[in-house]
Amino acid sequence: MGVQGLTSFMEENGNILKDVHFRNSKLIIDGSNLFNLLYFNSRLDQSHGGDYDAFEDQVCKFFKALRDCDIDPFVIVDGGSDYTDKKFDTLKKRALSRINTANDLSMGLQGSGGILPTLIKHVFKQVLSSLKVPYAQCICEADQEIASLARSWNCPVLSNDSDFYIFDIQAGFLPISHFHWQKVPMQRGSSIRYIPCKQYTTTSFCRHFNINRKVLPVFASVAGNDYIKLHNMGVSLRWEEYTSMKGRFARFDGLLNWLTPFHGQKDALDSVLRLISHSNNRQKTGAVLHGLSLGIEEYHLPPSCLERFFNDGVGPGPGRLPEPLRVLPDWTLLPLMEGRLPSCMVDVLLLGRMMQGAQVEDPSLPCGNNTSRYIRQVLYGLLLSGRTADHSSQRPPVDEVEEYYREGKSLTSSMVEAVLPSAAEHIQLDTLNQAPRLVQLKVFLETLGVSQSTLSGVPPHLRLPVAVTCYWLRHAHPPPELPVLQALLLGLVYGELCRQRKSQRGFMEGPVLERLIQRGRRSLDLGVAHAYSQWQCCLKESLHLNQLLCFPLAEPQCAWLYKGTLVHQLVTKLRGGLTPDSLLMGGPCSGQLYRAMLGAILNSNDAPVIPLVSGPQRATPPSLTQPLDNLTAHLHILALEYDDDDGAADGSKAKPEDDLGWTLVSVRTRHKSKDRFNRSRNPEFSRKQGRIGWE
Repeated sequence: MGVQGLTSFMEENGNILKDVHFRNSKLIIDGSNLFNLLYFNSRLDQSHGGDYDAFEDQVCKFFKALRDCDIDPFVIVDGGSDYTDKKFDTLKKRALSRINTANDLSMGLQGSGGILPTLIKHVFKQVLSSLKVPYAQCICEADQEIASLARSWNCPVLSNDSDFYIFDIQAGFLPISHFHWQKVPMQRGSSIRYIPCKQYTTTSFCRHFNINRKVLPVFASVAGNDYIKLHNMGVSLRWEEYTSMKGRFARFDGLLNWLTPFHGQKDALDSVLRLISHSNNRQKTGAVLHGLSLGIEEYHLPPSCLERFFNDGVGPGPGRLPEPLRVLPDWTLLPLMEGRLPSCMVDVLLLGRMMQGAQVEDPSLPCGNNTSRYIRQVLYGLLLSGRTADHSSQRPPVDEVEEYYREGKSLTSSMVEAVLPSAAEHIQLDTLNQAPRLVQLKVFLETLGVSQSTLSGVPPHLRLPVAVTCYWLRHAHPPPELPVLQALLLGLVYGELCRQRKSQRGFMEGPVLERLIQRGRRSLDLGVAHAYSQWQCCLKESLHLNQLLCFPLAEPQCAWLYKGTLVHQLVTKLRGGLTPDSLLMGGPCSGQLYRAMLGAILNSNDAPVIPLVSGPQRATPPSLTQPLDNLTAHLHILALEYDDDDGAADGSKAKPEDDLGWTLVSVRTRHKSKDRFNRSRNPEFSRKQGRIGWE
C-alpha cells in the first residue's frame, strides 16, 4: 500500500519522526489498516480459518487504551474499489500474492505476507458498534477521505499506509508501528495517561530534504505508488546518480535531491517528462504523463463528506458524488456509510466485478468460494435488477458479473450469471428497502433452501448460521463428513456460551469451556480446512445477502461463530472416539442448543446424507450410543427409508429454556430416498453418489 519502501526509508531517517506523548485529542484511524495490523501483530491463527474471539479481545484492548488516554477515535474503513479502476492491476497482483501465501500456509510454511480470515471485516465493524466507537465505511477507497477529514478537524491520522507520508495533513501522521498502546504509562506526579508514539509531518520532511511540499505528490508518483510504477512501463531512470548515498534507499535520496529546485507540481512533472524523453523513452512519454497525472491526483484532497456524517448522521447527497457513483440508489448511501450494506455492491454496480478472497484450502480442489456462488448469483440478481432491456435484441437481457478467484495456485476469472429466485421476481433495487418484510425473508430463505419453520426451534440470533449450514451441507464439495459437522455445531455452542459469559447474563457452564479448548501443537488437515473455508464463504455471502435485504434475519455476532483452532481440534477428537455429549458435560443448556441446531439441519428441505468418515476406516461412531445423539441416529433410518409421513424424532417434549430466551420444539423430520444432496447449482460439482447413512 502506498509507496513501496518509503516506510523503511523514513525509519532510516529517524530524526524526521518526532517522539510525542499522545493524549486528549481526536484521532482519525485508518480502520482497514488497523484490523490488518491488530490481527497479524497478535500472531493469531491464519491456517485454520481464524480465531475471531481472540481478535475481538485485541480490538477491545486497543480502544480501551485510547479511552484511558482521553483520545476520541473516529474509524474509517475502505468501501468498494476505486471507481476509476486505475488500481486494477495492483489489486490483481495482491490477490495472486494472497493465493501464494495461502498455499505456503497450507504446506506449513510461513510466507512473508499474511492471510486475514474471511469474516474479519464483519467482526471488526460489529465490535466497533458494540464499543460505540464512531466509524464510517467509505463508498470507495478511504485514504483521501481520511486525510481530508484529518485536515478539516486538524487532528492526526493513525495508519501504516505510506501514502500518509505524502498527504499534506497539518496535525501529522502517527505510524501504527510506533504507536505503543499496549502499555499506557502515566505522567510523573499525576494520573494522566498517554500513549508514547512518533509523529510525522510533511513540514519536518520537507525541511529535512529541503524540498517544497507541493512536489511531494510528484515524488510519490515517480517513485512508484499503487497507481503507477514507471519500471512496469519500461521506463528506467537512474536517480542514484543524484546522490552520494549507497544502498537500497539511494533512489529515494537521489530523486529528492533532484526535486529540490522545483516549487510546483507542473514544473517538476514537465522536467520528469523531458528526462524520460532524453533517455530514449520518447514514445512512452504520453502514457507516462497520463499515469503520473493519475498518481498525483490521488493526493489532492476534496472536501470531506465524512464530517457531516459524523456530526449529523447523514450520508452524502447524490449530487455530491462523482458521476459514476450515482448509479447507487439514494436509499443505499447512508447504510453503506454506516457499514450496514456490503461494500462489494459498489464493485458489482460500477465495475461488474467481484474479487474473491483467498484462504488456506486444499489447492488441488476447486476454490472454496465456488460453494457460495449461487448466493452471490442472487446477490447480483438483486443488485442488477431493474436494468432496461436492450429492445434491439430478440434475447432477454442477461446480466453477468466477472468473478476473480483461485484456480489451483493461479488467479483466474469467469463470467457468472445473475439470477433471481421466484420470490424476488418483482423486486427492483431502487425500492428494495420498501419491499414487504415477508418478501425479503422469503427471498433469503429460498436462496439458502430452508423454510421458516425449520429454524423456529433455533435462537433468533443463530438462525442465519444454521441456515447457512444447511446450504453448505448440500453444496460443499467434497461433502463434509459427520465429525466436521459435529465440530462446527460444538463450536457454535462454545461461542454462544462465551458470548453469554461476556454479556454477564449469569448463564455459564464452566466445565464446557475447559473441555473444549485443547492446548499444544496445532496440526492442519487440509480436507477439514477446505470444508470450513467453504462454510465461511457461504456465511460471508449470506451476511451480504441479509444486509441487502434489510436484515430479514437477525445478524449474528460473528466473533462467536467460528474458532478455527478449536473446531479443527474437535474434529480430531471426534474422529478418535470422543462423543459430542462428553464434550458438553456442563449442564443441560449446551446440549439443548446442540440438539436444536442439529434438529433444524436434519429437518431442512433436502436433508443431506453425510459420509460417515473420510478415511479408510468405517467404524460405528461411539457417539451414536449416547443420549445426546438420539436425534442424529435417526438420520440412518431417514437415509434408507422412503417415508412421506411426518414423524416426531423424539417422543418427549422439549422444555423451554428461559436462560437462552428461546423455546425448543420437538423435531419433525422428513426425507425422500432420492439423493438431492449433490445436485449442486454449480455444474462443476454435480455428480451422483450412492446413499450412505450413519451406521
